[in-house]
Amino acid sequence: MKKGIHPDYVETTVTCACGEQFTTGSTKKNLKVEVCSKCHPFYTGKQRTVFTTGRVERFKTKYGLE
Repeated sequence: MKKGIHPDYVETTVTCACGEQFTTGSTKKNLKVEVCSKCHPFYTGKQRTVFTTGRVERFKTKYGLE
């Protein structure tokens, strides 16, 4: 590997939207994530409600179709 072209690998604090924090290694100082292993539905077994709709549904709602 060439010297001086790689970013520094530092200890990083990862902060989740649920409030969980943990440390890991990364090239960035601080990371913010939306889900972690404490709140992800796959690991917790609980379904999260997500209020997103597709493009077609939003179009129909916006213009009063159907």
